[in-house]
Amino acid sequence: RMKYINRWSLMNNTRTENISEHSLTVAMLSHALATIRNKKLGGNIDAEHAAAVALFHDCTALITGDLPTPIKYSSKTLRNAYADIENEAANQLLSALPEYMRDEYRNLIIPSKNDEDIKRIVKAADKLSALIKCIEEEQMGNNEFCKAKEEIMKWLENSDMKEVEIFIADFLPSYSLSLDEQNIAL
Repeated sequence: RMKYINRWSLMNNTRTENISEHSLTVAMLSHALATIRNKKLGGNIDAEHAAAVALFHDCTALITGDLPTPIKYSSKTLRNAYADIENEAANQLLSALPEYMRDEYRNLIIPSKNDEDIKRIVKAADKLSALIKCIEEEQMGNNEFCKAKEEIMKWLENSDMKEVEIFIADFLPSYSLSLDEQNIAL
């Protein structure tokens, strides 16, 4: 049902984005960030596991809906309350699975403390996905996303993640190009 839950509900969108397509984008970006860390920075991140965690990173919205970021993070009280709600929703989703699948999916829906690097990568990929959405909206002449773009870019710059810097330098410019402007051999 993730395809029925739209993101950016408080914004005027030129094109709606649902959490299903968003999760796929975050999975692809997470895989890319993990690969950059491994190949360019000597890391040892399981890129496939990062992508799988990203696929499920917003699945609790099936129960909670997609609470807009400005509301979710507007105060510590709301942030903590929403974290509790998301945790309860994750446990509800897990309890709906057959017993033999729960442990496998628990590691994807509620990543363990051992997965801190993967959680950081997925969070950064989530922010990159939002940044890409802002770029796409700006390209369509929608200036409503300018402030969000600025705040997301600031978060990414302050993330202190070298793989994010590399992704931004190597790949982000192509998101502002049309297909004809890109050097893709077809």
